[in-house]
Amino acid sequence: MRNFELPGRSLVMARNGMAATSHPASTLAAINVLDDGGNAMDAAIAACAVQCVVEPGSTGVGGDCFALYSRRGTDDIVAFNGSGWLPAAASVEAFDAMGISAIERHSAHAVTVPGAIDAWTTLARDHGTMPLGRLFSPAISLADNGYVVAPRAASDWANQLELLGMDINCRAHMLVDSAAPEAGTVHRQPLLAKTLRTISEGGSRAFYEGAITEDIVSYLRSKGGLHTIEDFAEFHGEYVKPIKSGFRGYEVHECPPNGQGLIALLILKILEGFDANDDPLGPDRLHREIEATRLAYSIRDALLGDPRNGPVDVDWFLSDQLADELRSRIDLARPMADLPSFKPADHKDTVYICVVDKDRNCASFINSLFHPFGSGLMAPNSGVLLHNRGQSFTVERGHPNAVAPRARPMHTIIPGMVTKNCKVQLTFGVMGGHYQAMGHAHFLSKVLHFGLDMQTAIDMPRIFPRPGTNVVEAESTLPASTHAELTRRGFRLVPPNWAIGGAQSISIDWERGVLAGASDHRKDGCALGN
Repeated sequence: MRNFELPGRSLVMARNGMAATSHPASTLAAINVLDDGGNAMDAAIAACAVQCVVEPGSTGVGGDCFALYSRRGTDDIVAFNGSGWLPAAASVEAFDAMGISAIERHSAHAVTVPGAIDAWTTLARDHGTMPLGRLFSPAISLADNGYVVAPRAASDWANQLELLGMDINCRAHMLVDSAAPEAGTVHRQPLLAKTLRTISEGGSRAFYEGAITEDIVSYLRSKGGLHTIEDFAEFHGEYVKPIKSGFRGYEVHECPPNGQGLIALLILKILEGFDANDDPLGPDRLHREIEATRLAYSIRDALLGDPRNGPVDVDWFLSDQLADELRSRIDLARPMADLPSFKPADHKDTVYICVVDKDRNCASFINSLFHPFGSGLMAPNSGVLLHNRGQSFTVERGHPNAVAPRARPMHTIIPGMVTKNCKVQLTFGVMGGHYQAMGHAHFLSKVLHFGLDMQTAIDMPRIFPRPGTNVVEAESTLPASTHAELTRRGFRLVPPNWAIGGAQSISIDWERGVLAGASDHRKDGCALGN
């Protein structure tokens, strides 16, 4: 039980349904769908559509989506990969010919075909119960009639003022008198409302084959992009088999590569070999978490990519032999040196949504533009803000994550679920780009290894080692004694640009028939039940 004299949040508890998102309007939209008889997938899609409006820096219809879904809380979990691909004309050779040695953020080459709308419409068709018109109606209303900019959203907006000012369409639709809207400002997105209405009436083909496609493609080509109408028309996401690994008597389920869920499982396997009899915020424990993350990410950056372009040996990644070998390299006296890394684009923004309904259908749902406001490129007639997921590629020949025709990048966004005795115990996710794999391991180790409740685990100070370095981002709430000792051991602790990530989680108490929800104070959102 938490100390009620200290600032913090209580777990939200309910019997019938539960939703947790990073924005109150999104959570409320999900609960309203459940109240109207929709299921967890319906509610997750409705919530995500709302967040594309009210958290435009974090997510959008011009981004990507991954999901895990369990019918009635069984461990027969469905996974969907809604990550977009590069144009067919993209290749290392083509980029070389154009003089591109690195993919810039505010560049058409950073934009892959957005996969979110295909994911939403496929999942709604196969697992939902409501029409898209009902699911999109809250988002359309907010975009048309206006919504109030929330504090964290306003902060993210202000941090991207320079980026948004670089694009004529973003200046017109995402800035107010050349400034980012402040918290409390009423903002409207009528072009996005029109686009959502068009998709609700015409389905995914309205996004991938119609006027919206022509608008996006013509704008990207005007910026030098290689995109074609065919790249959009032929795109589709895919159902994939989840991967899983044991941890403390539970099974942790993740989406397979090209996502980094495999890396979250690897970090957990390394950490499981250590006792949990010390302080979860003590220097020894955090030293081990930092080093386990650095090791796992160095392997990620060298070997992880789109399995359609070359095999990814999941069994080797999750083998006891590899975990034992990596664990043996951790020395509590000092940080490891000379970890290989190609230094992928820095982390940042995403939205994660979890919903459990009265029948215990469970949705773990994540949608992203990658960096805040993605590429900062907006199609002029549709109001679609485009992500910069292509920055995750490398232009190194022969690399598993190299630019290639219709390749999908190594992806950071990863929904998660935990099962035991063939039933879902926990649906959870962590936002924050590259942080997410570490965030999954950090959160689950606190809940399943140290026995903390979900909200306490989410509230704890966060750290994140920058891949390939001994630099560790550390939130200001990290205990001073731990900060000092990690510094003495040789880590260089620095403040993050902003609070690290965000998280939501819902647990199921099957015996008592009770749901508990938790949501991160680092964002504007909340958990609600019905």
